[in-house]
Amino acid sequence: MAAGMSAKLIVEVTSEVSLSTIALAAAARQTGGKLVCILPEPTQDEVQKVIEDSGLDDIVEFKTGDPVELLPNYENIDFCLVNCKTDNYMRLLKLLDVNPRRSVVVANNLLEGRKGLGGHVKGMENKVKVRSMKHPIGRGMEITMIGKGTETGVGDRSRRCVHRTDRKGGFVKRTDKSKWIVKVDEKSGEEHIFRLPKTF
Repeated sequence: MAAGMSAKLIVEVTSEVSLSTIALAAAARQTGGKLVCILPEPTQDEVQKVIEDSGLDDIVEFKTGDPVELLPNYENIDFCLVNCKTDNYMRLLKLLDVNPRRSVVVANNLLEGRKGLGGHVKGMENKVKVRSMKHPIGRGMEITMIGKGTETGVGDRSRRCVHRTDRKGGFVKRTDKSKWIVKVDEKSGEEHIFRLPKTF
């Protein structure tokens, strides 16, 4: 998703480097952007070695310290992944300064009963379109998309879905720059959104 939306500034707030870090670093390389990985304390593990061995170390900027103090240093974030295992995760979500034109915030590891952004983004009220989707994906994930008009590809379904694809429940919207593919799992209700650049 980060690569498909051509995210330039990608921020991950996590307790440890993981496979998600590698995936976001690969996305940043594809878009010509950078990944800032904010960690509470220094770690040296196999995943960091994989990042170095993959030639992604110049794309990833590791920052160590209190995420509450470090996060405000980053403005106009295009894509953010926040690990919500910590007790202060709601404070972290409220500190995010996202790109109002087009951005995505993923709240991961939302345990049962915990809330994510729920569509409420600081400073975005009544200014841009904000939409959150929350489903029991993995350990609990909420995806919030922010954007003006239909630039996020998350407008009303009637506008987003120009025609149905061959697969059941799938829709495609073509634009000058890219196309969005939306697939809804009828059993779980999960909505999967993929953006493909025009060059594909």
